[in-house]
Amino acid sequence: MQRKKIAIAGATGFIGRWFIDRYKEKYDIIALSRKNVSENDNKVEWRAVDLFSISSSIDALKGVDYAIYLVHSMQPSTRLNQANFEDTDLLLADNFARAAQECKLKHIVYLGGILPKDDKNLSKHLKSRYEVEGVLGSRNTPLTTIRAGIIIGPGGSSFNIVKKLVKNLPIMACPKWTLSKNQPADLELALHSIDVVVGNNNYFGKFIEIGGKEVVTYMDILKETAYEMNKKRWIFSIPFFSLGMSKLWVGLFSGSSTNFVSPLIESLKHEMTLNPDNKLNIQKNIPLNSSINNALTNEQLIPKNPVFKHLKNKPENTVRSVQRMKNPSRKSAPWVARNYPKWLSSKFGKLIDAEENGPLLKFTFFGLCLLQLEYIKNRSDENRQLFYITGGFLTKRNNMGWLEFRSILNGAYIITAIHEFVPRLPWFIYRFTQAKSHYYVMKKFENYISTMNE
Repeated sequence: MQRKKIAIAGATGFIGRWFIDRYKEKYDIIALSRKNVSENDNKVEWRAVDLFSISSSIDALKGVDYAIYLVHSMQPSTRLNQANFEDTDLLLADNFARAAQECKLKHIVYLGGILPKDDKNLSKHLKSRYEVEGVLGSRNTPLTTIRAGIIIGPGGSSFNIVKKLVKNLPIMACPKWTLSKNQPADLELALHSIDVVVGNNNYFGKFIEIGGKEVVTYMDILKETAYEMNKKRWIFSIPFFSLGMSKLWVGLFSGSSTNFVSPLIESLKHEMTLNPDNKLNIQKNIPLNSSINNALTNEQLIPKNPVFKHLKNKPENTVRSVQRMKNPSRKSAPWVARNYPKWLSSKFGKLIDAEENGPLLKFTFFGLCLLQLEYIKNRSDENRQLFYITGGFLTKRNNMGWLEFRSILNGAYIITAIHEFVPRLPWFIYRFTQAKSHYYVMKKFENYISTMNE
């Protein structure tokens, strides 16, 4: 029987590494990474991919039957990254869904977050995961979402925060969010759930929720972790700890970056327990204390990533800018691409002029070409308009960067993005002039789109 060929996006992360280690004998695994490996494992094929690029994503998924999507947000891959994680996640998910459709994948499995059962506004983190579901499932490839709360296992980034807090703090005056209820999932449950679901058409177009039997609070997890670590800790709740102070407290004593801690802490205000109607019924009921003990005592068994090659010949001062704009009147990407240069000229009283000559679009200032773009018709469509950056005074390189306008989530938003742009201005000048000007201009353009009538 022919083995399933599965691509894993996010293969170097917590779940990706463990899934590869556990199932590389069962599946033909294509592990996706931003860098090339120095030497391929004879049981796992590693492919380099830039998920910001549709063409690179298509190349990475060629010959693949199924995909596991474990990308929730990526660390900046450029020196200046003008983007928040929510907008980045949307763009990456859309690229992956497009590539999956082009390569005729049979199924995508996405590991997301449990949606809260309370009536509080969704945190940015959970809202982003829900939006990613919508984008991944918006094309022809069937999607199954596995929703989970905190997943406990060796090497898990969320549990590592808990472990470091217990290790570093003899006394913990815990904010109110530590009393939120949740149902942690053991790593084994998460891995087994993916294995059960992938390629199983009984789950196509559906979502399921996974977690243990025990409903606990985050304070319970802290206390149980202290017990398993044999640490005497005084852990108690206080009712007046602000969100900002919580982020500072957790970041400082866990050693985690603010970019990771901030959205995570915002999500912990929610009650994230399982809905029995959506639960995946499989026999993997592992007690919380066993999960924590396993995560603490088996760290030496964490699968190692391969050795990757260093990226060569990449300009040092590379910029990426990804910004989401509200689009209440559902303007198309071609409409936005046509009207942006007209609006820009009008906004600046013709000081910046837009000149079109066939596929070329030039932005000039008193006759000086600031930026030249080339419209790429064969790679553009109703939901995406693509321009290569081919010249102009403001760019140092004319053979790689690109600008795009993307309609997303059924036209609810327009994403405008610049990729692999290398400015001509000295870096310290660029950061405080051109970079900020671009952000300001796009915010003003968003206001313009938002005021347009149908």
